[in-house]
Amino acid sequence: MGMRRLVFLAPLAILIISCSSVLRDGARTPAATPVYVATLTPPSAAPTSSTSPASAAPTVAGATPVRTKLPTQLEVTEYRVGAGQGPHDVAPAQDGGVWYTAQRTGELGWLDPTSGEYQMTKLGSGSAPHGVIVGPDGNAWVTDGGLNAIVKVDAKTKAVMRYPLPAPNINLNTAAFDHFGTLWFTGQNGYFGYLRDGQVKVFSSPRGPGPYGIAARPDGDVWYASLAGSHIADIDEKTSEAIVVEPPTRGQGARRVWADSKGDLWVSEWNAGQVGRYSPTTKQWKEWKLPGANPMTYAVYVDENDIVWLTDFGANALVRFDPRTETFTVLPHAQANAAVRQLLGRPGEVWGAMSGQDKLLVVRTR
Repeated sequence: MGMRRLVFLAPLAILIISCSSVLRDGARTPAATPVYVATLTPPSAAPTSSTSPASAAPTVAGATPVRTKLPTQLEVTEYRVGAGQGPHDVAPAQDGGVWYTAQRTGELGWLDPTSGEYQMTKLGSGSAPHGVIVGPDGNAWVTDGGLNAIVKVDAKTKAVMRYPLPAPNINLNTAAFDHFGTLWFTGQNGYFGYLRDGQVKVFSSPRGPGPYGIAARPDGDVWYASLAGSHIADIDEKTSEAIVVEPPTRGQGARRVWADSKGDLWVSEWNAGQVGRYSPTTKQWKEWKLPGANPMTYAVYVDENDIVWLTDFGANALVRFDPRTETFTVLPHAQANAAVRQLLGRPGEVWGAMSGQDKLLVVRTR
């Protein structure tokens, strides 16, 4: 397989925007107040699934959460952000806060989980940010479909730098850094590419539209998932070649991908309502159907204990999957249409953006 067609190559244009982070009036929610607490079934019971209703733990303003060690309980806490922001993706920051993309208002937000306060940074006219990650430099890196640009926000000064893609608009989705410090990104219109050493390069994906979620394995190897193409692809960092790997279920709608500590890849299969695991070492697949009548698996994230976290639009719930026991625990949202589109975390915390309710949430696991 030869190198994929280079769509465009341009010297990096950097726009430095004078900006300020503004604390929104009333931008405060009760800090560290759990919406509900889910009790996990001991692994020896090995149920197919379990569900903890949101009403099981009523919220009391100012209450002090009671935490127990895994695998007994999980705390779920919600934080309200600005009305109409449409938070899409989240990324825990190195300073203890949490970045989030406000897709509908063209901003990057930063939430203080202790106080519930949030600050907003404007990304530019026409901005519609999708993904956000924290780079090796500690700054926030945003894939902005409205600007057709990669955007960096300085973690300390909140200064904004834009790295534009000259043409066409590739419908930027998400990004990941490889072990060389190169930022790779996906474009749903049928592209993937990278930002490295002052240059942006974009390539046509091997099967057209669909590149969506992207992640790096522990060794730095980068893979993306193609929603429209129903496959995952391994990017050769040296040749910029994308090598397609087919999941067992046809038309499954591979939406997002994440790697566990062993380097196995976990894939959220949107159309099939499944989660899949692929081992690049053995080339073996295994898939599991989520519980419920009509699962729609959107996000996937693997925590530091190799527990797999998913979002299910069909059940309006978060889903925890333990690969060791092959059991699901369903954590339903208290209100309809949470629409959690992405998950990311740090030790002891799994964060998500509730795009349908203008909230962020965290599951505290210890």
